Amino acid sequence: MVRITDAMKLDEREIQFKFIRSPGPGGQHVNKTATAVELRFDVRHSTSLPENVRLRLQQLARNRINTKGILIINANRFRSQDLNRKDGVDRLKALIAEASQRQKKRRRTKPTIGSIKKRKETKQRRGKLKHSRKSVTWNNG
Repeated sequence: MVRITDAMKLDEREIQFKFIRSPGPGGQHVNKTATAVELRFDVRHSTSLPENVRLRLQQLARNRINTKGILIINANRFRSQDLNRKDGVDRLKALIAEASQRQKKRRRTKPTIGSIKKRKETKQRRGKLKHSRKSVTWNNG
């Protein structure tokens, strides 16, 4: 079990790991080992997540979820498989924890009288400055 919050735990069997070659420089070691981790988590069919968290997670990570509803996280920060696996799981936990927090509903407010005055004064000052930049025309009438 992967613990996300006190009340929410994720079944480890729902997470699949695929080890791939890490991109970028690496010297002699680079073409021999598959240290990067591709973590796959089926968001749509997860039984560990409550419905509201699942929906928020789909919205939050919509660029990382494919058409089948599978969240893909690539972890290749380290040169070790174990560290990359832990990094991928930590990133998944952070995403789910962020999705589990309810967003506060925005309450519409009116601008204060002072802020309206300040805005108008700034606009007038800016307009006068622009007006003073106009080219002068001479009347030789």
